[in-house]
Amino acid sequence: MGVFELRKPPHKVEIDPDLILNVVASIVLAVDGDGRILYVNNAGEQLFQSSASNLSGQRLEQLIPGDSPVFSLMQQARAAAGPVVEYQLTLASPRIGHHVVNVQASPLPEREGAVVLSMQERSLAAKIDRQLTHRGAARSVGAMAAMLAHEVKNPLAGIRGAAQLLEQSVRPEDRTLTRLICDETDRVCSLVDRMEIFSAGGPLQRDAVNIHEVLVRVRTLAENSFGRHLHFNEYFDPSLPDVYGNRDQLVQVFLNLVKNAAEAAPLEGGEVTISTAYWHGVRFAVSANHARMHLPLMVSIQDNGEGIPEDLKPHLFEPFITAKPKGSGLGLAMVAKIIGDHGGVVEFDSEPKRTVFRVMLPMHSPTEEST
Repeated sequence: MGVFELRKPPHKVEIDPDLILNVVASIVLAVDGDGRILYVNNAGEQLFQSSASNLSGQRLEQLIPGDSPVFSLMQQARAAAGPVVEYQLTLASPRIGHHVVNVQASPLPEREGAVVLSMQERSLAAKIDRQLTHRGAARSVGAMAAMLAHEVKNPLAGIRGAAQLLEQSVRPEDRTLTRLICDETDRVCSLVDRMEIFSAGGPLQRDAVNIHEVLVRVRTLAENSFGRHLHFNEYFDPSLPDVYGNRDQLVQVFLNLVKNAAEAAPLEGGEVTISTAYWHGVRFAVSANHARMHLPLMVSIQDNGEGIPEDLKPHLFEPFITAKPKGSGLGLAMVAKIIGDHGGVVEFDSEPKRTVFRVMLPMHSPTEEST
């Protein structure tokens, strides 16, 4: 009979949860089914300018207005029996001042009707604010493109025609100069053509689009051209519903993002990961009238390159901003413009060996009609 050695279980370290919750920057509070505060951490004490012992038992509507979207978000969390998130939500009262926060409401399983609220200021909401500014810049580029088409592009056509006529009569050794004139006029015209995409144009034609068909096409194009040296990873959610969008423009958006990722990835061991996911309960204020749209469909494009330089990050979606020696700086501005036209949002995170662009898009509904 063998000898069995009794091993003592590993020592369990007891940590007071308050110690953890009180050091995080996020505001955390628990509210019962009657709207009374059960718990608040240090960040919550700072927001409400009162101690946890004083706040305990108070009704939340005594601290923030009763018509605040926070209360409807809590009801949604109770009804869904799961977490619900809302971005760029405004909290304002004479007591706490004005705050723009991201809020997650999660039901507390141990207590019926109780909800835990987690609030964080200036995260994705701040990125969206900057993106709205970038859309304004894109509209300015559209106006400039219209002017250039009239004041520059048309005269360039005459210059090119004159150069072609001269090419027929000059000496062979001088034809290099006439060819240079033609090539440079073509380059300027091409730049103006690229800028014209920023003009307002007519209403966007949208319909149900299978985003995975779009991404598979983009990957096929990449693997047979600029992405031959890359290893592609795909993580698709097969249950994802259709996007409400324009197929050709979405191909253009993701082809641009994948091309940027391919150029950023190293030549040896370069990887690009394309993934899709469904975000339950996510809403954003993305339009000029602050109407909130459900944007549950998320597409992520990730590369393992060196990352985006810190000085470019605040301006990345602005026109003519680029780190590429021969880049025009219009690619990401175009992405922001097209996604904005769809009512969606694009944002990014970047650090060495991991840069990811996330595009959030609206879901197609059977009641939607092509516009």
